[in-house]
Order: sequence, then structure tokens, then C-alpha cells
Amino acid sequence: MTDADVLAEFRAAEALLEGHFILSSGLRSGRYLQCARVLMDPARGARLAEALVARLPAELRASIAAVISPAMGGVIAGHEMGRALGVPAMFLERPEGVFELRRGFRIEPGTKVLMMEDVVTTGLSSREAIAAIARAGGETVAAAALVDRSSGTAELGVPFFPLIRLDVPTYAADALPPELAAIPAIKPGSRAA
Repeated sequence: MTDADVLAEFRAAEALLEGHFILSSGLRSGRYLQCARVLMDPARGARLAEALVARLPAELRASIAAVISPAMGGVIAGHEMGRALGVPAMFLERPEGVFELRRGFRIEPGTKVLMMEDVVTTGLSSREAIAAIARAGGETVAAAALVDRSSGTAELGVPFFPLIRLDVPTYAADALPPELAAIPAIKPGSRAA
């Protein structure tokens, strides 16, 4: 699947939004990818996950024993990656503000894990998820995402494999360009800024 094919999937799902968005990082943007919309079609989610799995090196694919993703945004993406890889998929939650495995999810010490996100902007949630996987006894061997919006700046501490990289400018709330400042801001994500 080419980048154009991936973007066509997002456009077909009406998941590429234009406006003034407050990202989970607190930064602002004029474009937003609503991965929940692209993943609401199970066949589309499966296609995207299979395309991403095909981009992982063969040795890495063979080493992954579980996929763990942060809730909320990464749950469906992680599930689809687990299905495509043929391994269990679990998710992390923040009941007390810090990611942890719950709902009876557990991994054996040393389990090789792929941490899966929907979108990476700054990498903060990804790093927090990787730390939670380590606390649970797992070893994050790589991270993956449907979309890397970090402009190549997200440092996750493990190899990172996005399906597509989109360079969309982001701005601090007090440094908006006039055209963005003129539009009311909305918070489409699942995490408080």
C-alpha cells in the first residue's frame, strides 16, 4: 500500500479533517486525522494493519509475542495489528493518570511487545505506554503507528514504524497563525490537553 493508497483510505472514511484542532499534546493544528473513523470499518482497519505489518522487518515480526496499545485511540489499531501478526492484543488504561494493564491483561516477564498507536504527534503517550509495558515486565521491541505526525521528531527509544508520515504544522496556543486563530478550536482526541 502506497502513501497515496493510505490517504485514500482516510479520505474515503472522511477521517482527514480541516479546521482548528487542539491536539492531545496541547499543540494546535489546522488538520486532524480522526483514526477512529478510518478504523470503524473493520475491513479498512484490517487492510491498514496488514500493510503496516508488511513494512516490519521479518525478524522483528517473528519476535513479537504481543501487541499493547494505549487506550483510547490505540485500542482498535492495536487489535488489528494483533490480528495481522497472529498474537494477542491488549491495551493500557489510565485509571489513576498513569498507564497500566488492567482487565486481567498480563504478560510474562521478557515478553517481546510491539507498542501500537493510532497517531504519534509528540510521542508522549507512546513513551508513557512503553514505560508501562516495562513496568508490567515486557520488552518493547518496536513501536508502530498508523500515522506519524511528528515531522520525524518523536523519539520513542525503540525502532518506530509508521504506516504513513504526514508533516502537518503544529503551533503553541499563543503562537497561532492568523487564519487558525480566526477559527474556534475544538478538541477531537481522547486525552485532556
